[in-house]
Amino acid sequence: MAFKITEECIACGACEPECPNQAISEGDEIYIIDPDRCTECVGFFDTQQCVEVCPVDAPVPDPEHRETQDELLAKFRRLHPGKEPA
Repeated sequence: MAFKITEECIACGACEPECPNQAISEGDEIYIIDPDRCTECVGFFDTQQCVEVCPVDAPVPDPEHRETQDELLAKFRRLHPGKEPA
């Protein structure tokens, strides 16, 4: 499932450069995650990098965008053709 950023976000920007899919961008008041680009870091890391660096635990699973591990891996392959998952 894709992640989303809650209102707890303090707009520090720590998460944006850590996203290997460039799914995180600055919104009007808080950072946002594009669910079409979020793979939960599948293919790159064992943990979600936005969660790892966020000082206020604002990134959380988005129940409106549930995906299986296979679906996340397929999205990784679509976003990064020719790249092998780590």
